[in-house]
Amino acid sequence: MMKKLLLMLVVLTGFTSVHAQNTDPRSFLMGFTPFPYDISVEAVTYTYDRIADDADLIVQHFDNGVPWTEALANEPYNQHVLDDMSWRRALNPRDHQLLLTTTPIAFTRDGLAEYRGTGDQMPLPAPFASYPFDHPDVIAAYIQYCDTMIEYFQPDYFMFGIEVNLLMKLAPEKWEAYMVLHRAVYAHLKERYPDLPAFVSLTGIDVAEGYTDANHANQMRALNDLLDYTDIIGWSVYPYFTDYMTIAIPTELFDELAALTDKPQAVTETGYPAQDFAIYIGDLRVEFNSDSTKQQAWIDYLLNSAQEHDFEFVVNFVLRDYDAVWRWLGSNETLEIAWRDTGLYDEDGGERPALAVWREWLARPLSG
Repeated sequence: MMKKLLLMLVVLTGFTSVHAQNTDPRSFLMGFTPFPYDISVEAVTYTYDRIADDADLIVQHFDNGVPWTEALANEPYNQHVLDDMSWRRALNPRDHQLLLTTTPIAFTRDGLAEYRGTGDQMPLPAPFASYPFDHPDVIAAYIQYCDTMIEYFQPDYFMFGIEVNLLMKLAPEKWEAYMVLHRAVYAHLKERYPDLPAFVSLTGIDVAEGYTDANHANQMRALNDLLDYTDIIGWSVYPYFTDYMTIAIPTELFDELAALTDKPQAVTETGYPAQDFAIYIGDLRVEFNSDSTKQQAWIDYLLNSAQEHDFEFVVNFVLRDYDAVWRWLGSNETLEIAWRDTGLYDEDGGERPALAVWREWLARPLSG
């Protein structure tokens, strides 16, 4: 306990690790999603331009539904979907590695993914609204969707499930059916694209014991079920959603996660707020007190841990704070505020101290 408290004190007071100061080769890729800070072409262009300079990996993250009916019939997708795909592919930096992510699980992580057609996250049409994960039509449609996305984007990494262990946490009765789908998709991908890493992500804070209220035995079961059917274990890690909140940084988290498996590992998304915020959980208003120093400490710990454990890549989900999007959504203290201030650029485009740490690592030669 004394060691843990001392490590927390070191991190939070800004005495960062000396490892980030040397010029040893970097073992992992570094990336962002192109989530824009505002609803404008200018914001989208800015974000892609900054990713071109501040990363060597870009993540095209599709967590907004699946065109189930079109995929099952192998018919063209709605123009809304096709335009989005075309825009993203055209803007991808050509010299960057690409991580493409899709998921058959809903954004709420408690059932089948919503429908994507004329809009995103639309209600599931019949008969998909009544189908379980292991229905043959769900399996066939999702495999077809994966094939379409892979062949269109030609990714270097393909993640076919996002935070899948949350299904075990929120709807454990659906887990067995999900695993039927999961195994079928993985077997297909490895047969058709044998050289493409195919994998899923899990919320690391729920898998590691004692950080959240997740049932640890169930989480270990989910992890063990997945191990033979994923090439990489991807960790989605937002440490302030743990019991630590923003009071302290959990400086043993990645050691604990890395010890769980010999599989290659990666951080598929992360972030840490550089400003205070509050969020309502039911009727309870919970305050998170943070600043740019704490964010810098998290990024330093994250990147040193990635090097120590030989991660494949690290992704900070948000490049620039999206205060403008948050205001457009209604300025509510609800879930969308939780990631608002996790950019390495603030809402005005100013560079945060964490960005200097990030760039120190990015400047290193990439090994392997």
